[in-house]
Amino acid sequence: MKKSVKLLSASILALTLVGVSYMGFNAEAKPKHKKPKVTLGIDNLDKHINIFKGKKIGLITNPSGINNEFKSSIDVLYEKTQLTTLFAAEHGIRGNAQAGSDVGDTVDEVTGLPVYSLYGSTKKPTAEMLKNVDILAYDMQDVGARFYTYINTLAYAMQAAAENNKTFVVFDRPNPVGGNQVQGTVLDPAYSSFVGMYPIVQRYGLTIGEYAKYINETQNINCKLEVIPMEGWTRGMYYDDTELQTWVMPSPNMPTLDTAIVYTGTCVFEGTNLSEGRGTTRPFELIGAPWINPLQLADKLNALNLPGVKFRAASFTPTFSKYGPVFDKAGNKIKNADACGGVQVYVTDREEFNSVKTGLAMLYTVRDMYPDKFQYLSTNFIDKLVGNSYVREGKHTLEELFEKIDEESESFKKSTEKYYIYKKTK
Repeated sequence: MKKSVKLLSASILALTLVGVSYMGFNAEAKPKHKKPKVTLGIDNLDKHINIFKGKKIGLITNPSGINNEFKSSIDVLYEKTQLTTLFAAEHGIRGNAQAGSDVGDTVDEVTGLPVYSLYGSTKKPTAEMLKNVDILAYDMQDVGARFYTYINTLAYAMQAAAENNKTFVVFDRPNPVGGNQVQGTVLDPAYSSFVGMYPIVQRYGLTIGEYAKYINETQNINCKLEVIPMEGWTRGMYYDDTELQTWVMPSPNMPTLDTAIVYTGTCVFEGTNLSEGRGTTRPFELIGAPWINPLQLADKLNALNLPGVKFRAASFTPTFSKYGPVFDKAGNKIKNADACGGVQVYVTDREEFNSVKTGLAMLYTVRDMYPDKFQYLSTNFIDKLVGNSYVREGKHTLEELFEKIDEESESFKKSTEKYYIYKKTK
């Protein structure tokens, strides 16, 4: 009997120790929830709820529109306001469309609300789309680049709000590449397009709320604009300084903050016959073509001693887009992908790195190394990306372009400071 009691006690003790050990292991394994430094605009909805009372709400968003609890802004507004209508930008409301693919009207699978496309034949919300809307709201993660189409969807939507007497509300989010660095040349309005509507520089250094304020006044949109601000964000913060854990790919080819940092520079290769890395896991960081010698290109670029950046010789084979495999209409592969030689861009000091100068230095270097191979696309898309024809026409030396970038960046930055919502300190 005593032996049985001892065995039972020993078993209970062993189970208790295992339980304590298990609890301890779980406590250590479970990540601690650290409150981020920044509170997003959508998380401040309750503080501004009076704006929405008694109003029907339309929302322009995509998967990047989430709050600090990873909850979609669609669901947040559906629960707390009278959300009636959804609008999809490039890549779709659920982010399932590749760059350049038309996005069609549909019904949201979660809420059952109608979803109108703003990327395709219709880029501006129509009066019919807005008939059940009093307030048109916007909540998508921007990347701080002139040619990223979301800011032009924003502009068209603000125009529609003004024309149809609707209030326009922006739930503000961080500029992931910060608000201190302003880089590039001002777009000539003659080259206005959906990859650059207004005369701004490539890396404009504003949050989406600040940008909305800027264009509302300077472009005479004059809609009734409300910005639901963030809390805790300052101009020197990159996305990883915010301690937010909610980076969602704003689009399929913008997977990381690293991508966003180089994008304002290397996106110019979309206007050439070089691959800008689409179809790889490092879009806009990998640049190349089948006829490039990667070691020679890396040596040439590193010899420029551009601040804050290094170049690694690299080879890659795209799975789609330029130099990717080719398929017929039936889906049969009719050509294999081509292996590309090129470089991977490594930002070693993001405070010193000038993305626009770097992208143009890369383009000029490849052009000069491979004059018989390098080409601009016949559509002159490069002009829309640069915001002028002078790069394609070779009107300036690289040194002259760098001077132009410095002058126009500084001038543009001064013109935008009056629209700042957030402090200049880091």
